[in-house]
Amino acid sequence: MPFRIKRLSYLKIRYYIMQTKRFSLLLGILFSVATVWAQQIKPILPVPSAKQLAWQSLEYYGFVHFNMNTFTNVEWGEGKEDPKLFNPTALDCEQWVRIAKAAGMKGLILTAKHHDGFALYPSKYTEHSVVKSPWKQGKGDVVRDLADACKKYGIKLGIYLSPWDRFHPAYGTESYNQVYANMQKELLTQYGPIFEFWYDGANGEGPNGKKQIYDWPLFHSMVIKYQPQAVQFSDNGPDIRWVGNERGYSYETMWSPLNKDEIFPGYHKFDDYRNGQENGSHWVAPEVDVSLRPGWYYHPEQDDKVKTPDSLMRIYVASVGRNANLLINIPVDTRGLIHPNDSSVLMGLHSLIQKGTQSRLMESDEITASSASKGHAVQELRKKSGAFWAASLSDAKPSIRWSSNQARLVNAVVLQEPIALGQRIKRFSVTITDLAGHTEVLTGNTVGNKRILPFAASKIKSIQVDFLDARGQVLLSNFDLLYITSTHNESLYH
Repeated sequence: MPFRIKRLSYLKIRYYIMQTKRFSLLLGILFSVATVWAQQIKPILPVPSAKQLAWQSLEYYGFVHFNMNTFTNVEWGEGKEDPKLFNPTALDCEQWVRIAKAAGMKGLILTAKHHDGFALYPSKYTEHSVVKSPWKQGKGDVVRDLADACKKYGIKLGIYLSPWDRFHPAYGTESYNQVYANMQKELLTQYGPIFEFWYDGANGEGPNGKKQIYDWPLFHSMVIKYQPQAVQFSDNGPDIRWVGNERGYSYETMWSPLNKDEIFPGYHKFDDYRNGQENGSHWVAPEVDVSLRPGWYYHPEQDDKVKTPDSLMRIYVASVGRNANLLINIPVDTRGLIHPNDSSVLMGLHSLIQKGTQSRLMESDEITASSASKGHAVQELRKKSGAFWAASLSDAKPSIRWSSNQARLVNAVVLQEPIALGQRIKRFSVTITDLAGHTEVLTGNTVGNKRILPFAASKIKSIQVDFLDARGQVLLSNFDLLYITSTHNESLYH
């Protein structure tokens, strides 16, 4: 009997011990969760959606202006052109894609219909299309050819469909909005995944002398319904927006937040919104568009006026390096091919991008910070895999400093924010100290997805970045040093 009592007592004691261990383990888990929760960085709204983040990571892709205007040698057609004029002799969309991919582009956006209304595919909703042309006896489909080529070579397909239509008899009436939506459905359901749908803001008169009141909610809903992963471009998005010029550069101050409900495509005071707004209501990041030539369509008299690789590299720095994506237009010629002059400069640009974006940091370099939040030390900047440095909440003027015993030739600083948590940095300065001890102070405003700040090349010993103003806690996902060269292998910046 005593043995039985002792045995029961032992079992009870063991039970209590096990329960205590479980409780302690539970407390430990709860404490860990609470600690992690306390360490989490609160986002500053607005923030980008998953598809906006995916689009921003592309950085650089191509536009193809090829349509009836190619054969009439004009920029804007009138809608009265004879479809028989469209007759490329050697159209090869695979050539376009091979060149784009070799140039480092991640996708191509095609002008499926420009303002004149001529459609590059056999649409059921217009009489003005390739069906009436002699090309392939009226059985051709440029959109299909490009979609197949993009799939074959592994780059993304985008679609430009001008809402303005100077041919369609329904333009200027309510029924045209449904015509346009039906054409959208054709393009969004028959050619595979679309990464970007591009609206032009032009809105002129149609064949009946009337202008159209566009049903933007309807147009946007078609893309959301049939290609929800695609971003939509216009002056106010809804996902990405025009930068405000066609010369290839973004601005020193460039916010991704935008009060998009205050404007519309073709808005007459767009300059008031081109920089975005610090406290904008929606995330609508900017896209920079620029053509390789003075015109957007091919004109033989411009064969010797193609931009140089050096000028395009400066555009890259002033667009991708100022919180925007870069869309470079390639005017395909009347044969249906990219002209050798255009191909050559794109290859030159790609070479400059490859060389100019190679990191100049070394393992032995020292990077320090004025402060750091727990779990987000400045050393996180070296990982470049989603990690980031976070200044302490109490640090009113945070800074980071790079220094090295091995001075090196540098002409640009790269800064990036983890934009999934919002855009924060409003103003910063960069103090550059060269090998001789001379200092230069540069100032900048916004950072966003990426900021490339170029300067005259010299051998640099240390760089300090002071963050002077921000929308809350300063976060940084990347700090880098570059040496950006010209085609002569010299510094692009003097």
